[in-house]
Amino acid sequence: MGRQFSYLVLCGTLTAGCADHASHTLIARTALDAGRPEQAVQSLDKELEVDRAEDLPAKVESDKVLLLLDRAMVLNQLEKYKLVSRDLEIADKQLEILDFKRGTQDEIGKYLFSDQTGPYRAPAYEKLLVNTVNMQCYLARGDLSGARVEARRLSVLERYFHDTGDAGQSLMGPGDYLAGFIFEKSGQPQVALRYYDDALSLGKFYSLTDAVTRLSTQTSYKSPRLDKLIAGAGDAKESAHAADSAEILVIVNYGRVPAKIAERIPIGLALTYASGAISPFDQDRANRLAAQGLVTWVNFPILGKPHGQYDRPRLGVDGKPQDLDEALAVDTAASQAWESVKGKVVASAITRMITRIIAGQAVQKATGNGLTGFLLGLGTQATMTATDTPDTRSWSTLPARIAIGRLRVAPGQHTIDITARGTRKHITVNLEPGGWTVAMLTVLR
Repeated sequence: MGRQFSYLVLCGTLTAGCADHASHTLIARTALDAGRPEQAVQSLDKELEVDRAEDLPAKVESDKVLLLLDRAMVLNQLEKYKLVSRDLEIADKQLEILDFKRGTQDEIGKYLFSDQTGPYRAPAYEKLLVNTVNMQCYLARGDLSGARVEARRLSVLERYFHDTGDAGQSLMGPGDYLAGFIFEKSGQPQVALRYYDDALSLGKFYSLTDAVTRLSTQTSYKSPRLDKLIAGAGDAKESAHAADSAEILVIVNYGRVPAKIAERIPIGLALTYASGAISPFDQDRANRLAAQGLVTWVNFPILGKPHGQYDRPRLGVDGKPQDLDEALAVDTAASQAWESVKGKVVASAITRMITRIIAGQAVQKATGNGLTGFLLGLGTQATMTATDTPDTRSWSTLPARIAIGRLRVAPGQHTIDITARGTRKHITVNLEPGGWTVAMLTVLR
């Protein structure tokens, strides 16, 4: 038994490591807070073990999938959209929703050492935003072909969430909005209206009024939501059919979601968090060990503070202020996803804590209750404690909020001003009759 246990301790040490994921992204997140995205990319490149953002690691696996996603979002702020798409598409192939790959060794590692052992399981909002952000990038480059591919990938996820009853379906609003725009500009009004209808079922996108009014004359697709929006359009109906008008779509990604960080919490508070998720047997054992003074703290990941959730981005076109729809509160989705699993995560941490103590007592008993046995028992507990790394893995550079603005303008030159989180972007565009452009600002601070 001692030899088998020593092997497991060694495996746990090698797989779990000492540093949690949050410590590997701390420098990058701090640089973003200070408004230095270039420095953030350099830090993430170092973690990825590459020299520059144009390079990819030899193997994209384990935590490097998340590091690649983190780098992609920072590159989005730097408007290096081709690199963003490349990183997102590579990471997307590795990112799991379900833990199909988790095997027996992973489960043993999770039970004894850390929730960080084994493949990362992405919450719904992270998986959805891979395709949503990539649609943004293709649109910013004017590449409708690539954008349609991402829209179809998003539709596959939407069907999955619908069929499984997953709450992730409620986060599809901005993705459906962008997919509708993509197919509208691709000359497929029927498909576009279907996506717009789905978007309106999930949010109040007032900026869709003009598009829905126009497209409703080009297709037989109908729904009560679309009819209600058209009925409330009022005078907008008159200008909506201008054949030679152009269109501006604005996307603002701002703030940053709360990152998971490691913390030690008192055993009493941990048991409160785990209530309903921990078995009565383990809860009783934890209480007895705590009463004996054998344990007082539990290693546990918590959510830090989001950035920018109270900010309001501003949009001006040709010197006139324009409205923005808040498309998605990503920080709220992140908090809700965490709250849904927090009890189970704490229960798992408590179980590992109990296992450490019992393992130490078993080693002490097996080697004699003298000083040598006592020291070996303490050593076993210390080794397992060192490898008990809280699972702080998450896509920590996602924006806290996404806003969308849209308006039709006369052909010709126009100026666009976007401001968010103290950063201003000024753009001059020249639009042909029937043309369109996408202006995007990302500020991850």
